[in-house]
Amino acid sequence: MMSQENQGDQQTPKVSVPFHIGVMARLRAYFFAGILVTAPVSITFYLAWQFIKFMDNQVWPFIPPELNPQNWGFPGFGLIVVVVGLTLIGMLTAGFVGRILVKLYDLILERMPVLSGIYSAVKQIFETMLAQKANAFREVALIEYPRPGIWTMAFITGNSRGEIASMFDRDMVNVFVPTTPNPTSGFLLFLPRADVRVLDMSVEEGLKMVISTGILVPPHRKAQVEQPELKLTPAG
Repeated sequence: MMSQENQGDQQTPKVSVPFHIGVMARLRAYFFAGILVTAPVSITFYLAWQFIKFMDNQVWPFIPPELNPQNWGFPGFGLIVVVVGLTLIGMLTAGFVGRILVKLYDLILERMPVLSGIYSAVKQIFETMLAQKANAFREVALIEYPRPGIWTMAFITGNSRGEIASMFDRDMVNVFVPTTPNPTSGFLLFLPRADVRVLDMSVEEGLKMVISTGILVPPHRKAQVEQPELKLTPAG
């Protein structure tokens, strides 16, 4: 039974939650899994809802005051409902039935005109920021690509092994070169470790820089090395 559950988690890693972690860690994982599942759908339908918003505004005056959530006067009630709801949704999607439902509405939305493009873009962004598969990126690095003299940001995913490693007499590493602003696609390269310059920034900071097309640049952690002043002597 446990092997079947693990196999199902490997097929849909974006909403899987490991069993061995603590209670608070599991609740946190469920919460982010709920965001990962609901955010693309919510944003997609929110953008579509803007086109008919003026019709909804005409309906509010006809709702009785006792049924109108705006008149309940409960501070923070909406935030509590959202947090609990997202956590419950994350728990649902971690199970077998939840994964089937996720695949079902994925299939439906990806076949809808106009909405499919919005949904796919938003989904990819949230998968990049929240999905557990992002932990596969170990370090951020710079490589000379696509030609010498041009440097490209890449993510080290591990050491080259097996048949690929046996073909070279040097230490090789696997690097992923993402596209921008959508880092869920890119190129897998195998490079000598000596040709890879590892950066100090974290993987999260590197992803933010890629998604923002270089607008969000993390601060340099290492102290700048003071350069000795050049003392110029007057000529003659």
